[in-house]
Amino acid sequence: MALDLPVDTTNVQSAMTDGSSCSKSTTEPSQERPKPCCVCIEEKVARDECMLVNADGRTQCAELIQNYKACMRGYGFNV
Repeated sequence: MALDLPVDTTNVQSAMTDGSSCSKSTTEPSQERPKPCCVCIEEKVARDECMLVNADGRTQCAELIQNYKACMRGYGFNV
């Protein structure tokens, strides 16, 4: 059962193309790590689309979820 939910992607698109919102985090000046929203974008989009389309997203999208988690860990995020 697919749900047709309205999704406002205006801010997401501007964050992806603008670059200004993807600057380095200012809360940790000693670390040169990007914000979580600005890495693994392709993996995140694939995971999110799969989860929205499939009723049982956890099992049907398990590989995409693991790919996203592995990518985030590669940037030093604990997921």
